[in-house]
Amino acid sequence: MVQGVGFRPFIHKLAKECEVSGRIQNTVSGVLIEAQGFQDALEVFERGIRERAPKLSVIVSVEKEDIPIIPEEAEFYIEKSEAGEGNQTLISPDIGICEDCRRELLDPNDRRFGYPFLNCTNCGPRFSIIRRVPYDRGNTTMMDFEMCEDCRAEYEDIEDRRYHAQPNCCETCGPGLVFEDQKGCKITEDVIAEAKKRLLSGEILAIKGLGGFHLACLPERRNRKTTGNDHAGRRTCFKRIS
Repeated sequence: MVQGVGFRPFIHKLAKECEVSGRIQNTVSGVLIEAQGFQDALEVFERGIRERAPKLSVIVSVEKEDIPIIPEEAEFYIEKSEAGEGNQTLISPDIGICEDCRRELLDPNDRRFGYPFLNCTNCGPRFSIIRRVPYDRGNTTMMDFEMCEDCRAEYEDIEDRRYHAQPNCCETCGPGLVFEDQKGCKITEDVIAEAKKRLLSGEILAIKGLGGFHLACLPERRNRKTTGNDHAGRRTCFKRIS
């Protein structure tokens, strides 16, 4: 499981640290890494892959072979993903918000303050937004949202934790909130407050995220006296919480 977990950014940083040139590429069967450097540097690089891989990654197997030296190669880079037939790679599950994103979410001075869809390479949607592999933005439900300049700068900065974070977005360029009632009327202001009001009034909401729906209601269980026809001795019903 090396796609959607910040694996390519990790490899790029590791290669830079070890002074190794080459490339990494997502494929339908995992990732392909071509690395070139002095023998001791390559050994440190390979050891680092196994020992320092992102905590959300799972390395099932590693196949290695020697290839001819590429004299003109001087940098390490992330290459465009390779599409193909047959999916042989695991996809990460959706990951709950990390502490860094939580801090931004609650910071009034942060540009993502209160934005519900913030994420980074350490958290956010994965499995629920994927349409096909390899895991790239163009293969997810985020394909229609073009990153703004600020998000693009994060995406391209190797030192940023959103480096190559495929669902990266903000309020300027990402999905937003809208409330639509059963009559098709849409509300875009104070959406969360409206949802809260509807829940408190006993309504059932279908909350759509980036990759699916969550049914929400606000029940309270209470017991009532039983009749002679009851088999269980007690029955359960629901009432609205006021």
